[in-house]
Amino acid sequence: EEQDRLLRDQPDQPQNPKVLRIAIIGAPNAGKSTLSNQLLGRKVFPVSQKVHTTRCKARGVITYEDTQLIILDTPGLTNPFKAKRHKLDEAMLTDPWDSMKHADLVLVLVDVSDHWTRNCLSKEVLKCLSQFPQIPSVLVLNKVDLLKKKFILLELVTELTEGIVNGKKLEARSAFEHNSSSSAKSALKITRASPSESRAHEPHCLQETDQAQGASSLDNSGDRRASKSSLVTEEAQGPKRYGPRDLKNMKGWPCFQEIFMLAALHGEEVDTLKRYLLMQAKPGPWEFHSGVLTSQSPQEICDNIIREKVLEYLPLEVPYGVIQVTEVWEEGPSGELLIMQNLLVPRNSHMRMLIGRGGKVISRIAQEAGQDLMNIFLCDVRLKLKVEVKS
Repeated sequence: EEQDRLLRDQPDQPQNPKVLRIAIIGAPNAGKSTLSNQLLGRKVFPVSQKVHTTRCKARGVITYEDTQLIILDTPGLTNPFKAKRHKLDEAMLTDPWDSMKHADLVLVLVDVSDHWTRNCLSKEVLKCLSQFPQIPSVLVLNKVDLLKKKFILLELVTELTEGIVNGKKLEARSAFEHNSSSSAKSALKITRASPSESRAHEPHCLQETDQAQGASSLDNSGDRRASKSSLVTEEAQGPKRYGPRDLKNMKGWPCFQEIFMLAALHGEEVDTLKRYLLMQAKPGPWEFHSGVLTSQSPQEICDNIIREKVLEYLPLEVPYGVIQVTEVWEEGPSGELLIMQNLLVPRNSHMRMLIGRGGKVISRIAQEAGQDLMNIFLCDVRLKLKVEVKS
């Protein structure tokens, strides 16, 4: 009732409100929901090792002083063939595009630990960016903590940006030390020479150092553990529109304004990105009351968290056919939340897998989901799950 009231009421407006709507797009399982949760400071979006955990667009709301960030957590960009294979709704194909229409800024998330996909943006992502070239975009390299050879990041940056960032050409130098101790998790930012320093043929430099004065304006902590690295920039031609023929030969997107490197799961460098997003907010009325954390109803959050655990513990594509039906949702005598949900599966074999030997699997799902829901709702939760074969 409290959540419904907050969503229904007119937002409380500060004197000079600012707002920024952020669409997070990327391939399935790149870490979009994990990053969203870290930015929000609380887990409200489901997270799983399996692809397509997020089934619909949901909004997260960060309110800080006079600024409101609205995060549009979207399903991974996919195609009709994969959608059919995973029994996905039509919304899985349309929601990311709808989110882009309402965004002021787009974060493109790439999982750098996946050596099969990290060297190029998917065709779906490139198509999405090319449809909305007027929306500023930022490249976010995620899971950099899993890379043993940090110098690979320089190669990835060059490939994923087509060698251009913020309208400047990049030229990678082999200045990275090829050792596993080096780290590159901070924001990359093009630093322009001051007028007194600039000369006709001197290129701009994009540099990371571990000196405090070398930190970008986004990170005032001076904590720069980056390796010695530099990307030299030269003037590039102005932005252009890219058609389907251009996209066929492109591996990256040459219109990114910034590059960030982080490890969303552990929250490393997420605050740097958050500060940047707050700085990008523009004057405008808030969309949500300051007490709102997400646009989802408590029931939707519950469904998502249970589905996350089902995805985690069932093999391959079995969980995508599970249907959830909430039968009981009420407050207990001591203020605890009582939830009973029925999980409908298509086959007897699926039911046996979901229940597990001696009921171990379904008990573990209920226990872990119940704990997550307690952390989200900040009250005691008693969760009971039943499994049936759907007729």
